[in-house]
Amino acid sequence: MTKPAKFNEPLVTHIYTADPSAHVFEGKIYIYPSHDLDHVMESNDNGDQYDMEDYHILSMDEEGAVCVDHGEALHLRDIPWAKQQLWAPDAAFKNEKYYLFFPARDQDDIFRLGVATGSSPTGPFKPEPNYIPGSFSIDPAVFVDHDERAYIYFGGLWGGQLEKWQTGTFMPDAEGPAANEPALGPFVAELSDDMLTFKDQPKEISIVDKEGHPILAGDEERRYFEGPWVHKYNGSYYLSYSTGSTHKIVYATSQNPLGPFVYQGTILNPVIGWTTHHSIVQFKEKWYLFYHDSSLSGGADNKRSVKYTELKYNEDGTIQTIEPYDL
Repeated sequence: MTKPAKFNEPLVTHIYTADPSAHVFEGKIYIYPSHDLDHVMESNDNGDQYDMEDYHILSMDEEGAVCVDHGEALHLRDIPWAKQQLWAPDAAFKNEKYYLFFPARDQDDIFRLGVATGSSPTGPFKPEPNYIPGSFSIDPAVFVDHDERAYIYFGGLWGGQLEKWQTGTFMPDAEGPAANEPALGPFVAELSDDMLTFKDQPKEISIVDKEGHPILAGDEERRYFEGPWVHKYNGSYYLSYSTGSTHKIVYATSQNPLGPFVYQGTILNPVIGWTTHHSIVQFKEKWYLFYHDSSLSGGADNKRSVKYTELKYNEDGTIQTIEPYDL
């Protein structure tokens, strides 16, 4: 906890951290990761190995500074509706409050999205007694636009249950679309002014190629899998996400936060470990990519560590591809 946070090295090594959502609050970089537990679990496509129970919040004063662990900010036991698996969270600031958004399985083993509030970016956070009405799946990411309208993006396949919601209700045996059909996209909903509910029913985002054709479910190099993140650069909205089975972070752009988004290319090539999950944030004059890998644990799927590096744009607004181990 006392070493400077260098590019492409674990921010902290005393605990395992993953799924980093980075924000600038009060002049610092705050990172909201999930917290992998240091125990042996069998890995499967349902994600049972990811049985996280709490959230620790990290911060850095600036690039290269010591990364501070501010301790436990929220625990599963304090969330009345949640049964297990506090997966990837995100945070936002509005109404002079800090909000922590998170997924968890409810008592029926269905993933829902919850929200907790606090007066400090480091918490502690007090959860709402119930999950957000109408919420489902995993990986909430909140984007507050220049007009103060806030949008929440979410959804993940397989263990994240996204394909089970294609009819608008939970179908436990539902499978995803065929390989030659349009891939499932993430969902988006505008948040209410108090940030605690959806203003309207979530809508699926369309991701298309440069000719306007939908990215197909069989196109595993480009199709959406999980981990959405939205940021804005030079007036354009950038939706980035994990491709899952091909282990890339890729991105698409739009002039509208609701899409459709046009696929552009790869941000981060595969890292050690099955999952890949990220966030993008500007701090002062630079942009940064926060991500995780399993190098510290020797490749264990459920023991990951958050890292970061600089992210660079080309003059046309495209993002330069990052090779995680050639830096």
